Amino acid sequence: MILFQNIDVYAPEYLGRKDVLTVYDKIVKIADAGTITADGLLSGAETVDGTGLVLTPGFVDCHVHVLGGGGEGGFANRTPEATMEGLNKFGVTTVVGCLGTDGIGRDMCALVAKTKGLREQGMSAWCYTGSYQVPVRTLTDGITKDIMMIEEIIGTGEIAISDHRSSQPTFEEFARLAADTRLGGVLSGKAGVINVHLGDGARCMELIERVISETEIPASQFLPTHVNRNEKLFQKAIEYAVNGGAVDFTGNEEIDYWETVCDEVRVCKGIRRMLDAGVNPKHITISSDGQGSLPIFNEKGEFLRMGMGQSSCLLKEVKECVEKAGIPLETAISTITANPAEILSLKGKGKIQEGFDADLCVLDQGLEIQEVVARGKTVYRK
Repeated sequence: MILFQNIDVYAPEYLGRKDVLTVYDKIVKIADAGTITADGLLSGAETVDGTGLVLTPGFVDCHVHVLGGGGEGGFANRTPEATMEGLNKFGVTTVVGCLGTDGIGRDMCALVAKTKGLREQGMSAWCYTGSYQVPVRTLTDGITKDIMMIEEIIGTGEIAISDHRSSQPTFEEFARLAADTRLGGVLSGKAGVINVHLGDGARCMELIERVISETEIPASQFLPTHVNRNEKLFQKAIEYAVNGGAVDFTGNEEIDYWETVCDEVRVCKGIRRMLDAGVNPKHITISSDGQGSLPIFNEKGEFLRMGMGQSSCLLKEVKECVEKAGIPLETAISTITANPAEILSLKGKGKIQEGFDADLCVLDQGLEIQEVVARGKTVYRK
């Protein structure tokens, strides 16, 4: 049992100063500040004085290589697995794992086992079936069965298109993959979303657009990621999102490098542009590409070192949205809380609401993490 008193609550919409009570793994009461007291609470209950602090939902990182990534420059470039501690300290209480370029050295059996392990440790965790390659290498004998019968699997991904590392799927292959994924979601009550890796190829989002226009599969089945990879792709992403599609920005801890050297669209600037274009703010998410390998080059294009995606970028990007792009905190914080939870149908996640899971982040006024609660237990304290 934890009682947060007199704390500014962003649920993610701003609720004002409130008292919030959690019991076991649920939020059971939200009331005006000063109306829930410690009197009568169970012995040993934790009370948090929230004066001058901010309470948000725990962060949902919807694209993490939980088994590690890389290997594209050889075996020595493989990055390490994610850990619960490494995610929690950055405010992440819910993670969605995926495979990337390497679907051989890391496979679906290992991914599901890692997801189960994170759950047993106290996190909320799900994953996608497949990797870059098409046909998809599944855990069972098909995509639909994976989503139906494996609790942790909520969709398919990270399927690569417009990238020299992809398996260059045809339109028919991509459409069938989308249909099988949608059917798995329909039959299991899950999202059935296809997480699509967008490379820097000239075709951009062409395959997704064709499936939506030429079949009965709706845009809601797709969550294309890395939409801010370059300006040309981003222009296409704006058109796609204006027409109702959801899009996922990839955060970056070293954005000054990527913005100037690689033409990457800075997340805060990109979200501002999308909002100004009339994109529904609920259709925008930010993920970290955590544990994925990020090769760093100098001005001459010479390899310097191998970087790595980190979940620490999520809150950094939210702060930039607020401080540099004038985006309200409740809009910015929704990109890593309510929005991915809604798009991926993660029930009980992403909101501070009675009956929802007790996944919470306590921030100071500078938006620095002070405490993280996952499933009702304090898992990090600064």
